[in-house]
Amino acid sequence: MKKIIKKSIVIFTTLVFILALTACGENKQNSTTKDITKKTVMNIAALKGPTGMGMVQLMENQDEKKSALDYKFTLSDSPDELVGKIVNGEIDVAAVPTNLALSLYNKTKGKVQFAAVNTLGILYVLENGSSIKSVSDLKGKTIGASGKGTTADYVLQNILKKNNLTIGKDINVEYKTQHADLATALAAGNTNVAVLPQPFVTTAMMKNKNLRIALDLTKEWNKSMGSDSKLAMGCIIVQKKYIEKNKKDFNKFLDEYKKSVDFVNNNVDKASTLIEKYKIVPKAQVAKKAIPYSNIVYIDSKEAKTFMNQFYKVLFAFNPKSVGGKLPDEGFYYER
Repeated sequence: MKKIIKKSIVIFTTLVFILALTACGENKQNSTTKDITKKTVMNIAALKGPTGMGMVQLMENQDEKKSALDYKFTLSDSPDELVGKIVNGEIDVAAVPTNLALSLYNKTKGKVQFAAVNTLGILYVLENGSSIKSVSDLKGKTIGASGKGTTADYVLQNILKKNNLTIGKDINVEYKTQHADLATALAAGNTNVAVLPQPFVTTAMMKNKNLRIALDLTKEWNKSMGSDSKLAMGCIIVQKKYIEKNKKDFNKFLDEYKKSVDFVNNNVDKASTLIEKYKIVPKAQVAKKAIPYSNIVYIDSKEAKTFMNQFYKVLFAFNPKSVGGKLPDEGFYYER
């Protein structure tokens, strides 16, 4: 009897031990699975308007848990709202104006890098009438513009200069602080000619059917600067410390971002709905009309380097402070 009891105890103990090992193995396996599926976190900031439009498929994929990384998005109305967060390292990746990218590089002593162009020219001359067919037709006119001392202002001035027009002599420019104020004045008929970016161009034209796009300043820039030039208004920047730890993941982001840009350009209806959903532009109807005129692109830093250096030289010549006081060196451009 004692032998039977001892044998039973041995069998029972063995079973308990086997079960414990199995459970332990399963726990380790579950832990390993969790570790494998855990995604790298990336804090992304973007501006409302064209600079942020290319992000919308990424945002949707994140909501549907289909994105390659764990994206945390911050949207802002103004670049100024993002500067402190980028300088402090709170933001890993950001979509910002191209002049701000270089300014931040200089301000942080190389802690951010330029990864890709994401928006080309978004500036247009609108007219209430039909007298303007070329830049030379602006001679003798008063035109409205917004953001004196900004990239848009220097782009306008450069195009006028290349066409032998001098502000204050051949043409008068009246500046307003906000794009929205100028769009309102234009739509109300208080201003007959103005330079505006998208989506304010679309907003003004929807309110006043007599307005028309007289000049595409992207085309005028290319005419005056040469066919190899590009008017690059927005770009993607990344924290250098983020790349050092997560280079492969950042490259995954760039691949996903490029697909998102293609999605926006090839699926305007769906993209417009998402742009309204994520509050990048208030109304899908406005986004739908603005997308074809917003030049949303993905151009890798390697491809962009030559025309970006040319663009920065133009801005630097007008005002060195607009790019942070120095032109870019090789360390500015991210290499995959």
